[in-house]
Amino acid sequence: MTRVLVVEDEPPLVRALEINLKARGFDVDTAPDGAQALRSAAASAPDVVLLDLGLPAMDGIDVIKELRRRNRASILVVSARRTSDEKITALDAGADDYLTKPFSMDELLARLRAAARRTDTAKPSDDAPVIVTETFTLDLAAKKARRDGRDVRLTPTEWHLLEVLVRNSGRLVGRHQLLEEVWGTSQRTQTNYLRVYMAQLRRKLETDPAHPKHFFTAPGMGYRFDP
Repeated sequence: MTRVLVVEDEPPLVRALEINLKARGFDVDTAPDGAQALRSAAASAPDVVLLDLGLPAMDGIDVIKELRRRNRASILVVSARRTSDEKITALDAGADDYLTKPFSMDELLARLRAAARRTDTAKPSDDAPVIVTETFTLDLAAKKARRDGRDVRLTPTEWHLLEVLVRNSGRLVGRHQLLEEVWGTSQRTQTNYLRVYMAQLRRKLETDPAHPKHFFTAPGMGYRFDP
C-alpha cells in the first residue's frame, strides 16, 4: 500500500486530504511543519510527500532539499505560489511535480498516482542494465550512480527519465513521449519540467554540462542519450 506524507499547516485542508486519500486506499501521515515532516519521513519512509511551500519556521524549499538528501520518496508540491520561477526553484531543489492551489481532487489524485509509479519504478529491478561511460556508471537494477568514483544521488523522477532515455539509447525521444511516460498524460505540455530535469542530469553526470557528451537536446523535438 502506498504511504503518503501530507505536509500542510491548514487543518481543514489536511483533514480533507486525509479523508480522500484514506478512502482511496492510501496510508496517510501528516505533519504541520518542516521539522515534523523530516522526523516523520525518517520514521515512516513515505512513498510520496505532498508538500506545501508556505510552512511555518522552515520554508518548503529547504524541506525539499533535506528530504532529497535523506529519502527516495517522490515529492509533489502543492502550493499557492504560482509563478514559473517559483515552480522551477522547487523542481530544481528536488521536487518531482508541482500543483498550484486551488486544485481539483481528481487532478491531485492523478498526479499522486503518477508520483507513486515513479517511486515504484525507482525500486530495484533484477533485469535492468548497467551503463558504463568514461566518466559515470549507472546500475539501473540497484539504482546506483557513480561519477569519477563517487556516488551520485538521483531522485525517483531522474531515475525514471534516465530509464526511458536508456531504453531508447541512441534514438531521439520526443518531448511529449518523455513527459507522458515520466509525468503522465496530464503533463504532456509541461516542457519546462524536461528542461529542468535534463539540466540536473547533466549537472550531476556530465563532466562539462554546457557541452554534454551523453545527454543531447534536439531543440523543439526531444532528447537523446548516447552511452
